[in-house]
Amino acid sequence: MKKEDRNIYISNIDLDEAIDSYFKKINFENNSYEEIDVCDCLDRVTIECVFAKNSSPHYNSAAMDGIAVISQNTMGASEVNPKILELNKDFIYVNTGNVIKDDYNGVIMIEDVMELESDKVQIIAPAYPWQHIRPIGEDIVAGEMILPSNHKIRPIDIGALISGGISKVKVFKKPIVSIIPTGSEIIENIDELEKGKILDTNSRVFENLVNKYGGISNRYSPQRDDYEKLKSTIDEASKNSDLVVVNAGTSAGSKDFIVKVIREIGEVVVHGIALKPGKPTILGIVNNKPVVGIPGYPVSAYIVFEEIAKRIILKFGGLDKEQEDTYDAILSKRLVSSLKHKEIVRVNLGYINEKLVATPLTRGAGVTMSLVKADGLLEIPRNYEGIEAGSTIKVKILKPMNEIKNSLVSIGSHDIVMDILANKMNLSSGHVGSMGGIMAIKRDEAHIAPIHLLDMNNGEYNVSYVKKYFKDEKMALIKGLRRLQGFIVQKGNPKNIQKFEDLISKDVSYINRQRGAGTRLLLDYNLKKLNICVDEVIGYEREMNTHMAVAVTVKSESADTGLGVMSVAKAMDLDFISVGYESYDFLIREENLKDKKIKKFIDILKSEEFKSEVEKLGGYEFDKIGEVVHI
Repeated sequence: MKKEDRNIYISNIDLDEAIDSYFKKINFENNSYEEIDVCDCLDRVTIECVFAKNSSPHYNSAAMDGIAVISQNTMGASEVNPKILELNKDFIYVNTGNVIKDDYNGVIMIEDVMELESDKVQIIAPAYPWQHIRPIGEDIVAGEMILPSNHKIRPIDIGALISGGISKVKVFKKPIVSIIPTGSEIIENIDELEKGKILDTNSRVFENLVNKYGGISNRYSPQRDDYEKLKSTIDEASKNSDLVVVNAGTSAGSKDFIVKVIREIGEVVVHGIALKPGKPTILGIVNNKPVVGIPGYPVSAYIVFEEIAKRIILKFGGLDKEQEDTYDAILSKRLVSSLKHKEIVRVNLGYINEKLVATPLTRGAGVTMSLVKADGLLEIPRNYEGIEAGSTIKVKILKPMNEIKNSLVSIGSHDIVMDILANKMNLSSGHVGSMGGIMAIKRDEAHIAPIHLLDMNNGEYNVSYVKKYFKDEKMALIKGLRRLQGFIVQKGNPKNIQKFEDLISKDVSYINRQRGAGTRLLLDYNLKKLNICVDEVIGYEREMNTHMAVAVTVKSESADTGLGVMSVAKAMDLDFISVGYESYDFLIREENLKDKKIKKFIDILKSEEFKSEVEKLGGYEFDKIGEVVHI
């Protein structure tokens, strides 16, 4: 591959600076509008002020069920001096909303009226003028402004518009957004999935984001890496759209044609933004229309769309950038960042002792599930080396705050049973290993910590670590599961791995868990017993954060084995060589046992329904599950 075939970033511009310079190139002034039926205008944006054609109410109306009276004829009525009124002479009966005839100017509630003989009533209190009457224009006066321009119409606004006699409303047209996924490896049909092929997911996410933000999506099928075809497609899309979003092909590879295509048929305003993930973003203009080239990794794609494409869609639709829900939170883990970029980090959130705590999730640009599981996003500004644990930071929330406040926060060791628990209650899980869980509880950043820590001296689980890290503190362990650990191997166990001694074979590659993980301690404990040096294990330094990630690595044949739980091996259709059972328990401060979320958690653990679901996974025992051990 020739060096000149590769792209070179032409900038590393600050995000806000890039957007400012780009927006100056986009013609937002001639936003087109349409006039639509008032009943169809929910979430549309008014292009001009809307003034009432009618008053509401448009006649004097009764505000209560009762009798309409001439107020001056009721003066002097009291309990000691009641007044008798005669039907059609002194009063008439009215219901709420009835027209008040010109002769009458007050309403007495029916509860305050005593009916006497036919056509006569008694009252014991006078009615003041216009008592319980809704006068013409009480709510809306003809000619009054109902809605301002650039207003996003809400359900209650539609009611006001109708009351004001409005049948049609002028609103900004929904911008048409063409979405072009690119890459010869991208496919739509899951039946065609094979090695080297990738399912098109990003364009489906974009499609729904466009609709959510008030645009009309026009999604293309994936386009091959063919320069002339891409040029023709982008040119055509720009003529028929208000915005074109091109996904992938924006980086520095020899097949990343998008920047060259835009430069040939239009103008490249920016290529390369100081944003992580999302650096190789392209901001271009083709046929006087904005064309945004978005990187292909799922997290990069989502973040760039939210930061740039969303703003363009909103502005075409008559809105500026929406105000985001941000809250102060305490960062649970130190974050290191590059000075070169503004970085967007996904976090789990939870309320611990009346403070909002943010725990960072996996930061890879291709980790889609980190977005699915994220409760919020935080920004590390450009020119910052990072943020220290314990710092107060701003987070943008992605879920309702009441859901976050009602979540049980679990930080610690990973097990797929946590997904079963999360399906039965609001549970936010962060997988940082058992020692990470110990530290999270120590810093009051979690309600519970799943741990399975093997004492290297006596072979027992968990208790000695709690005593070591929480001296003179009242702690408890909620007994969890006994789960079967062992070697996860490929079908048929081609390397005949049976015991820890087999890991030092020159043709065996191992995939390890991260430092502080209980599974890693189990490995180290057994290697130490056998006097095996970790340097003799090929792959010891290669780490994964979950049992599932270990199993996937073995499944993909990039490692021969790794320690993990039987349930994961079974789920991935791999073979499993048993090592032994371990205790997977939940660490908690004793004072938190009174929390209703903890009580619900324990009830679920003890339930037959939970046990039944876990038994189907294989490799678990339930001895003393849900019991509380005070330490």
